[in-house]
Amino acid sequence: MHKSVLLDECIYNLSLKGDSIIVDCTLGYAGHSSEILKKIKNGKLYAFDQDPVAIKASKERLNSIASNYEIIESNFVYLKEELEKRNVTSVDGILFDLGVSSPQLDEAERGFSFHKDARLDMRMNPNQKLSAYEVVNTYCHEDLVHIFYTYGEEKYSASIASAIIKHRPIETTLELAEIIKMSVPEKYRREKHPARKVFQAIRIEVNDELNVLKKAINDALELVNVGGRVCVITFHSLEDKIVKKIFKEVSSIPTELKGLPIVPEELEAKFKMLGTIEPTEEELLENNRARSAKLRIIERIKR
Repeated sequence: MHKSVLLDECIYNLSLKGDSIIVDCTLGYAGHSSEILKKIKNGKLYAFDQDPVAIKASKERLNSIASNYEIIESNFVYLKEELEKRNVTSVDGILFDLGVSSPQLDEAERGFSFHKDARLDMRMNPNQKLSAYEVVNTYCHEDLVHIFYTYGEEKYSASIASAIIKHRPIETTLELAEIIKMSVPEKYRREKHPARKVFQAIRIEVNDELNVLKKAINDALELVNVGGRVCVITFHSLEDKIVKKIFKEVSSIPTELKGLPIVPEELEAKFKMLGTIEPTEEELLENNRARSAKLRIIERIKR
């Protein structure tokens, strides 16, 4: 069973009320959404996901709790547009849980895992054209190096890219994992599985995750009411840097105004950062996949 990371911390920090309008941008298997729904008896939950398997499972789970929810079958990059279609222009809280859900990793055929054999895929949205197969088998050496280094922070990007090109066509996850393993020094192999960073990088490229995240976070901040909060769980430094930077920008006054005795009201910060939370030792023992998680919380303090 998929365990939602930092579940209690998210529910507490969303500051839910009975009539809250809440958006879960990453429904997954409804771990967070189930708990949200229990607390907003007279409110409404909008939940985004583009994985038909997850949506089906979540409907069953949420139906057993209440009916005041709607699942929006779309990428959260369309957060603002999809809510506008439903005449929703402001909400009380928004949650992003950016990790790949355990079932996606556990279902070998999805092609996310370097531990299980499957055709190279990694699409969050099964209907999208670009998959890991195209990235691995058609991208030039320079593009592969750029992706592995930028999205995976992989220091052996060049030698891995060369090995991939030499062994094309590459059909499956285990085939790719083995090629990666054989193209890095033995000492490096012993530290952590060398495919981990490359698989992460390919997944980010396939799903355009970082650009999607930037747009969605900015839209979320625009949508949230005064007193409303945006909570974001990240699982790697690239995502976390984006969230941290955006949160810092909107919760600070322009640098050139910092020395002034009075800051004009329209230039005062509209948000306040409420901190960063990491999993407890107890949660890490129960759920190994929480180990790199980080929850950042921000609240709108004025329009």
